[in-house]
Amino acid sequence: MKVKSLVLAGLLLGAAPIFTASIPDEGMFPLSELSRAGLKKAGLKISEKDIYNPGQIGLVDALVQVSGCTGSFVSPNGLIITNHHCAFSAVQLASTPEHNYLENGFIASTLEQEIEAKGLTIRITDSYEDVSVRVLNAVANITDPIERINTIKKVCNEIAKEAEAKDPSIKAEVSEMFIGKSYVLFRYKTIEDVRLVYVPRQDIGEFGGETDNWVWPRHTGDFSFLRAYVGPDGKPAKYSKNNVPYKPKKHLKVNPKGVEENDFVFILGYPGRTFRHRPAQFIEYQQQFLLPYVSELYDFQNQQMLQAGKEDKAIELALATRVKRNANVLKNYRGKLKGLRNIDLIGSKKKEDTELATFIQSKPELKSKYGTLMEEIDKHYQLVFSDAMRELWFNNMYTGIRTFQIARVIQDLQQAVANQSKDADKKRIFESNKENVLKQLSNIFESYHLTVDKNIAGHMFAQAYTFQDKNTIEAIKTKGFTNAEAASTYIQQAIQLSKLTSLENIKSSVLKDYNTLASYSDEVLKIHKDLVNELAVFRKELTRREGILNRLMGDYVAVKEIYQAKNFIPDANSTLRLTFGNIKGYSPADATYMAPFTSIKGLIEKGNSGLPEFRYPQAIKEAWEKKDFGPYVSKKTNEVPVNMLYNMDTTGGNSGSPIMNAYGELVGVNFDRSYDATINDFAWNESYSRSIGVDIRYILWIADKIDKAHFILKEMGI
Repeated sequence: MKVKSLVLAGLLLGAAPIFTASIPDEGMFPLSELSRAGLKKAGLKISEKDIYNPGQIGLVDALVQVSGCTGSFVSPNGLIITNHHCAFSAVQLASTPEHNYLENGFIASTLEQEIEAKGLTIRITDSYEDVSVRVLNAVANITDPIERINTIKKVCNEIAKEAEAKDPSIKAEVSEMFIGKSYVLFRYKTIEDVRLVYVPRQDIGEFGGETDNWVWPRHTGDFSFLRAYVGPDGKPAKYSKNNVPYKPKKHLKVNPKGVEENDFVFILGYPGRTFRHRPAQFIEYQQQFLLPYVSELYDFQNQQMLQAGKEDKAIELALATRVKRNANVLKNYRGKLKGLRNIDLIGSKKKEDTELATFIQSKPELKSKYGTLMEEIDKHYQLVFSDAMRELWFNNMYTGIRTFQIARVIQDLQQAVANQSKDADKKRIFESNKENVLKQLSNIFESYHLTVDKNIAGHMFAQAYTFQDKNTIEAIKTKGFTNAEAASTYIQQAIQLSKLTSLENIKSSVLKDYNTLASYSDEVLKIHKDLVNELAVFRKELTRREGILNRLMGDYVAVKEIYQAKNFIPDANSTLRLTFGNIKGYSPADATYMAPFTSIKGLIEKGNSGLPEFRYPQAIKEAWEKKDFGPYVSKKTNEVPVNMLYNMDTTGGNSGSPIMNAYGELVGVNFDRSYDATINDFAWNESYSRSIGVDIRYILWIADKIDKAHFILKEMGI
């Protein structure tokens, strides 16, 4: 069970902590708090210092951040295990209709056969340091909201640059642990050369598709193996055939026996963003505006992309990563909407905030300092609500309309050239930036499709036409469209007639020389420029609001800590955390119980439905019928466990996190949450918050019996 914990030692307020080990609670613990988290009482058999001990090697040294996911070293030669979906984009980029690694999988039995995992980077946490005093002292006497937030950003940037100047081998970032209240400097080592080693075929790694996504019971082999490479001198280097496998300080030992129900387990990883220390109005914004808007938009986008890929495998592959990411988000958001309504989180938050307001007013010393806090918070969010749809539209303008991404790149270069007065300088700026511009455009065109983009743009412009009052987008309104269909037709025709929809056209007609660049114009560029100018003004207002919120939330957390007489665990922010719990089922609805393990038998039963997302390799059924389970069978069930369920506190970014047993041995890889637990970002509860991982026994069984990837087992010491 999880226990209540303090935050980073440097963030303590001086009050004595309250621990209640018998009561389950949320927990994404910073490394500094492991000795106080109650791990030994919960079932940990090793020392907390075996996990993390400053200046010494621990399990945390085996952890890596794989772009937006987590991974862990599992061999002394830089071998990394993470999720299939975390390597998905790199596999997609490496795939062609002739060599479809996405569909058929990829196995490199030797180092020479490993291929570049384009777009993936590895980050390793080197150290961290609390810098809250310096940041907050810099804004102590600043009342202007815009100046406050800009100063915070400036100081954080200065601190990071100073750290990088002292040690050029690291990348430094200052992370906001509590909004407006605490800041920590993190130092990272970055490895740029990452390669694909072993990725199972899609009907294993993505078994169940979107039907099973965020759902339990699950039977997905969501795993993949990568390798980190560095230069011959041991330092990070860009991809090169001369690079050598990275030698990590620590790698995890794999335990092929796995775990059983109720066993203690823990996870180390890089959870993304949670928002648990926010008032009721923040949840209201999510439920009324952000979640429904984005899920609807992504659903529409996916309909267009799936339709485009039906008749052409190359198009399907090119759009696969966009489709997968959208599908994951939209189902997550719909799960959040369901969960928020089911538990009435807005109602419970309002009750908490009312009680907090009463507490503030009852204490003269608090009333003098925080007396108007709750009113100011409400005033801030009423303003946010008033133009929420406009902000959401602008926030999704570039991710939705890819032609606008292209327009932005072209117009940035046009502006850079126009800023020069002499022809010689114009030419110099053009020539010095052309290669980088073409690289940016090439990346965009890898997942660009004209018809898809026209349809998405048409949808968004038609939507914007309906916005009224403070949500009105002036650049679209001033066009004088008579109806939503006219707005849609306008942007679709503008895109159709533009030369920006083909990389070859851009090279030959727009980027031929600096004169052709300077003289090129079309309706896409004109409307994009109008939108950018409008957004620039709106962003100033959003920055002002951000500054206000930064101060308000700092006060909100501070007074809430006093009210509840405890220090909170800071919200997840992509920094390294630990969570722990037990292998455990749950009851998501009346008269139902979900057991904590699935099996190959269940996978085959799903396959009998005949649905395409439940296809699986025939070799799995053949091995199962022969009971060819090897040493990976559970003695309790006489089956190979596939996926498992546990009550640890995870969120986005924990994908690929190693699941470890009481001895710190790898027994699985985290990849998902149950549908009811998608609201973990806003609230965690032991009764419904369950996370899902792929059992190490299934990973090893697939590698051994199905894919014959025996080299992987040997390298991991199995």
